[in-house]
Amino acid sequence: MADSNELVQRNRRLLRNHDTLVQWIQHLMNWIVIGATLYFLVLKETGEFSSAYRVMLIFSLFLVTIIYNNLGVFRQFNDILGGIQHLARAWGIVVIISAWVSYITTTSKDYSQEIIIQWVFAAYIAQALVLSFTYKWYQYYRRHYRQRIPALIIGTGRLAEHLAKSIDSNIWLGDKIIGLVSDSNDVSITWNKKIPLLGSLDDLLSIVKEHDVRRVYVALPIALTPMVTKIQDSLADSNLDIVWAPDIFEFQLINHSVREVSGVALLNINETPLMAGGPAFIKLLMDKCISFFAIIILSPLLASLALAVKLSSPGPIIFKQARDGWDGRKFTVYKFRSMHMHEAKEIVEQAKKNDSRVTTIGSFMRKTSLDELPQLFNVLEGTMSLVGPRPHAVSHNVYYSNKVKAYLSRHRIKPGITGLAQINGCRGETETIESMVQRVEYDLEYIRSWSPWLDFKILVATPMRLIRKPGNAY
Repeated sequence: MADSNELVQRNRRLLRNHDTLVQWIQHLMNWIVIGATLYFLVLKETGEFSSAYRVMLIFSLFLVTIIYNNLGVFRQFNDILGGIQHLARAWGIVVIISAWVSYITTTSKDYSQEIIIQWVFAAYIAQALVLSFTYKWYQYYRRHYRQRIPALIIGTGRLAEHLAKSIDSNIWLGDKIIGLVSDSNDVSITWNKKIPLLGSLDDLLSIVKEHDVRRVYVALPIALTPMVTKIQDSLADSNLDIVWAPDIFEFQLINHSVREVSGVALLNINETPLMAGGPAFIKLLMDKCISFFAIIILSPLLASLALAVKLSSPGPIIFKQARDGWDGRKFTVYKFRSMHMHEAKEIVEQAKKNDSRVTTIGSFMRKTSLDELPQLFNVLEGTMSLVGPRPHAVSHNVYYSNKVKAYLSRHRIKPGITGLAQINGCRGETETIESMVQRVEYDLEYIRSWSPWLDFKILVATPMRLIRKPGNAY
């Protein structure tokens, strides 16, 4: 019987969507403004809301319902700007899918292009206004009418402090953190934070009763997992909610997330953000389109640089070298040759200031990164991306992998022609271990926070950075 009960518990969804009345109101208002803007624009232009537009509206609202729910557009967000940006991504997907379906069904001729364009922008603006209105209204409602739930946090580490600040600043959560409880019996530890330290675990039950606590957050390191069971047992008869927030920040996190399989919560602590799905497709599309047009536009410059390299010294125009790519897979990187032909050493020696191996044109290309332009062909063939961690020589990877923490985690995403490290001055020669550590930290931060918008900002910032500060590229 116990086994049967355990199976029932495991089959329950552990990661439920806690939809609220506010979210359903937002859905309803969105449907209204999407339909109203289309109806108004069509009626103004044609005088009749034809069946073709009715079908399109119904299909669009169906997509909005599915996509907005899957992307969590109306779930809790920390600030209105983040919510509006998330709304823009979701509405963009709805528009793209609708346009694609219209194209393959040859129904696009039934619609006015001018009306559709106006509707896309007008509907988004109207949705953003609805989102802003509901957000402001809920802020007011929470401040004046909603009674907040007394809550407690067990733990005194970084996670406990972060959790307390986040809960207090999040308008969607009705909790009020009244204090912290130390997981140690020594309550004489110094705690100079704004939130009071109420005692230790030995005092937990008396603290809960004294402050009428209705929710307890357990913010302890993974190593103290057995203690979580004891806390749950001790509070079993206290009629309160217990929320476990495992402290995973002791790990070197790479694009962490939470998922579920058959009722079992799965915590991804090291995952590439571009394995499959929408994000991978968006980055692939950006890479292919931009690199293709860049090659065409820059073809006169590419031809001129190739001729200059050929005339500068004997040897091939293109320098080829094996590098470690995505997930450690080897690929051949292309660059304009910037050095005189010489015998390669076992460990690749980085170019230094006034390096005699570098040709005159090579020095100019290295300082301006023009020698990297042939990597547009790497991007086109799929071995590199426009933006990502720079691919290092294989011998450098072997050398630094034992000296820099999480160094090889850079390969959890495709290498790039430019990256977050490069626009922050970490390019060229790495004279010390500390300089490589800084570069790796930027690369890992890029992997954690990747988005198409971040790629766009890096691409725009790269030429500006090269003009202002060339860095250590010799």
